[in-house]
Amino acid sequence: MTDNAMQWDILLTNKRLGMEHYHEQRADDRTEFQRDYDRLIFSAPFRRLQNKTQVFPLPGSVFVHNRLTHSLEVASVGRSLGSVVTKLMKEKNPDCPPFMEEIGAIISAACLAHDLGNPPFGHSGEQAIGTFFSEGHGQIVKNTLEDISYWTDFTHFEGNANAFRLLTHRFNGRREGGFAMTYATLATLVKYPYLSNHADNKTKFGFFHADESIYLRIAKELGILRHPQHPQRFVRYPLTYLLEAADDICYQVMDMEDAQKLNIISADEAKRLLKLFFQPARLIRIDETLQLVTDVNEQIAYLRSSVIGVLVDAVAHVFVSHEEEILSGIFQGSLIDKLPDTLRSAYRECAIMAKEKIYCASEVLDVELAGHKIITTLLQELTQAVLFPEKAYSRQLLLRIPTQYELNSTTLYEKMLAMLDFISGMTDVYALDLYRKITGMSLPTL
Repeated sequence: MTDNAMQWDILLTNKRLGMEHYHEQRADDRTEFQRDYDRLIFSAPFRRLQNKTQVFPLPGSVFVHNRLTHSLEVASVGRSLGSVVTKLMKEKNPDCPPFMEEIGAIISAACLAHDLGNPPFGHSGEQAIGTFFSEGHGQIVKNTLEDISYWTDFTHFEGNANAFRLLTHRFNGRREGGFAMTYATLATLVKYPYLSNHADNKTKFGFFHADESIYLRIAKELGILRHPQHPQRFVRYPLTYLLEAADDICYQVMDMEDAQKLNIISADEAKRLLKLFFQPARLIRIDETLQLVTDVNEQIAYLRSSVIGVLVDAVAHVFVSHEEEILSGIFQGSLIDKLPDTLRSAYRECAIMAKEKIYCASEVLDVELAGHKIITTLLQELTQAVLFPEKAYSRQLLLRIPTQYELNSTTLYEKMLAMLDFISGMTDVYALDLYRKITGMSLPTL
């Protein structure tokens, strides 16, 4: 381990944002990281995920994943990853810090929160926001911003950065520190620890300019290193790699199960792809079990659970074997990239199939097209209202925005962020309902 490496006993602090100088005697045995998990589970933004698209349209006759069920599954996988990593780390170093036992709780809490900042209608919602500012009517805002470096916050709107904002920003009427989460959970959440104008190819980033000071406070407290080649960026907090892996595992495996239920791929194709993850000896036992289970959905559910188990164990071993590189900030790529050849090849084949058959399926494209239209229309109307609040229609429309959003801010940048806070927090149904009212498609009964 280099002298310059991050240290676990510092990284795993349970200090809370906004409560740094507040000491309270707890009346139960939950750890602070378990409190993070519970705080998220009972929050309104988390409940709203049940009505936000994951990949496929929200359920009709067949129930598929939404943002809520996806987040719960990612949290489950994240907790399992943390448990295996803790076991391996203690075997490797019996004198590891006491908070090492809490890695699973930290990761599972961050996993619950990882999609909180995503707007309605899946990834098409993010794209609609970005293209509205880069290609559409939103370009009117560019030359009026107080600082042009803020512009990429809008043109490359990122759900991950928005989740960090949702959890840390002090909205009107709320307490200091937002959700007052632990520093460790918040740091785990940030996949891309840099600003939008410091990102490669100006794409993904971890926090808006408005929230930079909060991340800097967290990074200093936890000893997160600056990137050796890019000093304006930070390296990842170590547990973020495990959150990313949990998300990736659930995406690939669960999307395949949903696609089979919707007849986008056949059951035989789904089973063939899932079997690629097993070595011959294990595959014999898998096939023996499949002979006993005749229900196709149960067969695929069994294969899915077995694949997740294999991947959790393999990813945990990769993390521990690369611990020094991760703590030194020189680890490259993702944990999935470092899987053994058989698993990496199987994962890659599933990813190719998803790209070719799932993400371009008509069911997916239809909701993306509709979502793009809805989000763009809302953005256009609300941007006009923010820019010209003195107009009669603007005044009426702005009354629809709850007072927690700071539309009376002194800067245009903060006003636009407040407007995006409102839109990104909508459920699919709420966005559709407001779209219909704005466009006159849904009128109150006279």
